[in-house]
Amino acid sequence: MRRLSRGGGVSGRPTRLFFDARYIRTDFHDGISRFSAELAAAAADAAGDVDVDVVFLIHDEEQRRRLPSGARTLRIHSPTSWREPFSSLILSRHRPDVLFSPMQTIGSLGRRFGLILTLHDTIYYRHRTPPRDLPGLVRIGWRLFHLSYLPQRLVLDAADLVATVSETSKRQFAAVGLTKRPVLVLANAPQRLEELLPTGVGAASSASGRSARPPRNIVYMGSFMPYKNVETLVLAMRHLPDHTLHLLSRIGEARRRELEAMVPDGASVVFHGGVSDEEYAEILSERALLATLSLDEGYGLPIAEALAFGVPAVVSESEIFHEVAGEGALYVAPQDPEAFAGAVRSLDDDELRAQVVAAGTAHAAEYSWEKSATRLLAAVRDLAGAD
Repeated sequence: MRRLSRGGGVSGRPTRLFFDARYIRTDFHDGISRFSAELAAAAADAAGDVDVDVVFLIHDEEQRRRLPSGARTLRIHSPTSWREPFSSLILSRHRPDVLFSPMQTIGSLGRRFGLILTLHDTIYYRHRTPPRDLPGLVRIGWRLFHLSYLPQRLVLDAADLVATVSETSKRQFAAVGLTKRPVLVLANAPQRLEELLPTGVGAASSASGRSARPPRNIVYMGSFMPYKNVETLVLAMRHLPDHTLHLLSRIGEARRRELEAMVPDGASVVFHGGVSDEEYAEILSERALLATLSLDEGYGLPIAEALAFGVPAVVSESEIFHEVAGEGALYVAPQDPEAFAGAVRSLDDDELRAQVVAAGTAHAAEYSWEKSATRLLAAVRDLAGAD
C-alpha cells in the first residue's frame, strides 16, 4: 500500500481520520446511507483502541442524530454542491491524515492527506438509470460518467486505496482494469432485525420458531427497476395459491398498475408501498422466506439480513448471491416461475428447511460491521504511516 508523501503521517498523536458521513439520510436509510451509518458507528467504537481520532463530515445538522453519541463533526457542503470537486482543497487546511468516503465522487484536487474512495459495485455500467432523488443536471452527468470506464479509472486512481463491499465487486474491478490502486473489501453486514421485534414476543418469533413451520409468506425487499425481475415473482404465484407474496418497497403508481395487471387469478400479492425496519422484521418473522430473482445485482443485503434472522431464501443464480448467501439459499433460474415455485415448495420439507436455515445463519455470522471497521482502521493507520 502506498504511504503518504504529502506531509501527512502521524508522530506522537492519534491518526486523524475524516469519515465522510454526508451520505447518511435523515429520513430513511437507502443502501449507501445504511452502509455509511453502520460503518461509522463501528469505526467510532473501535477507533480509540487503535489510536485513531475520527471526525465525521456532515452537510446537515440533522445528520448528527444518525451518528454515535458524542461524535465529533465538521460541517461542509453537500455532496451535490458545485464545491465538491474542490473538497480536498477545502479540507486540507484542517490537516486530516486520511479521508475515507463511502462514495467515489469527493474531489481529490490538491489534497495533502491519504484518500480512500469507495465504489460499491459496477451495476450502473450495466444499468445506467441514476437514483431518482438526484438533481436533474447530476442525473445527466451520472449517465455520461457511466458511458465509459475511463472517467471512473481517473477518479479511483486519484486515491491511495479503493474500498468495495464484496469479493465479487473486487473481481469485477480487476476484470475491466478499473483501478491501479489496491482494493480493500469492507463487506456489508446485515442489520440486527431480531432487535427490532416488539418486546415480549413469543417463542414463535424466535430464530428457531421462525423455521419451525413451512413458510407461507414470500417477502421481496428491493426496487422495482426492470432488472430486478419482480415480474417473475408475480407470475410464479400462479403455482403457489396457498402463499402470499409481499412486495415491501415503495413503488410508483404506473409501475404498480403494471405489476397488478400481471397478478394471476386467485393469487395473493400485497403491495405494502414501503415499510419501516420494524415492520420489515415483523413480516419476516411470520412464516416467511426472502425471495429475489434479480437478473443483476450489486450486493443483495436483504438476503444477508434474512439469513441472519433465521429466514431461508430463494434467489436467482448469480455470483454475488452465492457470495452473500453461501449454502443458506436455494438457487433457481431467474426467469422460470415454475422452478421458483418448486424451490419454495421444497422448503415444506422440515429437514431441508432446517439445513438451509442453519447454513444461512452460520454464513451470515461471518459478516459484521465490527470486522469491516477493523479492516478500515488498519488501512487508515497503514496509509498514514502510523507505527
